[in-house]
Amino acid sequence: MTRGRWALPRLAGRWLGLALLLLAGTQIPVAARSSPPLLRSDPELAKGAYLARAGDCVACHTGPGGKPFAGGLPMQTPFGTMYSTNITPDPTGIGGWTAGQFYGVLHDGRSPDGGLIYPTMPFGSYTKLPRADSDAIFAYLRTVPPVRAIDRASELQFPYDNRILILGWRTLFFRAGSYVPDPTKTADWNRGAYLVQGPGHCGMCHTPTNALGGSSPARAFEGGLIPMQNWYAPSLTSNKEAGLGEWSLQDIADLLRTGISQRGAVYGPMAEVVYDSLQYLDDSDINAMAVYLKSLGQGHPSSAPAASVSSTETSLLLHLGHDIYQGNCTSCHGADGVGAPPDYPPLAGNASIQMTSAVNPIRMVLNGGYPPGTTGNPAPYGMPPFAQTLSDDEVAAVVSYIRASWGNRGTSISAGQANALRRASLD
Repeated sequence: MTRGRWALPRLAGRWLGLALLLLAGTQIPVAARSSPPLLRSDPELAKGAYLARAGDCVACHTGPGGKPFAGGLPMQTPFGTMYSTNITPDPTGIGGWTAGQFYGVLHDGRSPDGGLIYPTMPFGSYTKLPRADSDAIFAYLRTVPPVRAIDRASELQFPYDNRILILGWRTLFFRAGSYVPDPTKTADWNRGAYLVQGPGHCGMCHTPTNALGGSSPARAFEGGLIPMQNWYAPSLTSNKEAGLGEWSLQDIADLLRTGISQRGAVYGPMAEVVYDSLQYLDDSDINAMAVYLKSLGQGHPSSAPAASVSSTETSLLLHLGHDIYQGNCTSCHGADGVGAPPDYPPLAGNASIQMTSAVNPIRMVLNGGYPPGTTGNPAPYGMPPFAQTLSDDEVAAVVSYIRASWGNRGTSISAGQANALRRASLD
């Protein structure tokens, strides 16, 4: 909310391959990873390197401070902690694998010995990759520097530490099969659908999961709280929450490519996706993804969320929130909430500010942040944290004011909601 460029430490790591968190605000720059450069001399290797970028493999398969693709990243899940595996060509990684065995992991979710792989590895999306794309990725990974790194065993709670249970999960939630183009759609739409559904594995965050960690194809891209992350991935469908149906293709493409646009900016997990993956994709592929995503957002907007705070309390919150906003936020976002995009995102009319879940705007006020530093936006403007200067009541007030002003239709939040996220950020 205060104007200027900040140089706060970058975020490192993430839980899963994450995708498309379209919200106003900014994000602390994410951790730079010394990923091997794309290869241009050999078409097959160049294709594999490109698809590995599209799949964001380096993000999960690189531990904190570790070598690229050597694994070791702890991934917190509701069932315990899992650690990503070594996929360098060392014998402790994939050095002894064949291309067919690698394809079996991506397509069928089974290890080379036939064992069942836990679905934290997004084989439910990677199954859509054709064999040729899988072989290209494998060929590329065989060229990265080998690293001796023994895979760390998962630390799962009983009974989830019994892999035989994955058979039941697979019966309920997994169907193997490569992407099949829709003949009624354009080539751009089909390419975008393949990238979003397949290597991009966007549904891992933007599709709600149940208590078993599974999801229904009927609810694809309907959004939900990312488990263990305390970030909310908005719905991409029927103009709900993200509101992409009302965005121009250029604004969607700008957001994916650079992390900022005239309509908003990315932060949180999505900032890492843009930083590690999307900024490296060709313009034609980014535009294809924009075509597909905009099509998902067509339809009638969702109704206003139900109020969770009494009308009397809401009135008090909005009055206090107005004063806090005037004192802290207008220099960047303007008294009228229109901001100064793309550097300072608009708050007025921003669908992401008005979602039923207020998790993301609360976190931005508490913790501040940055969009990712990308080639198209190398020195992003940032928002400072206000957790040290605003009480829970004040955070609730200013977030409630932003959600209800300038024609916005979001409901008020309580001090208890602000306090819960404040404590979670300290854990």
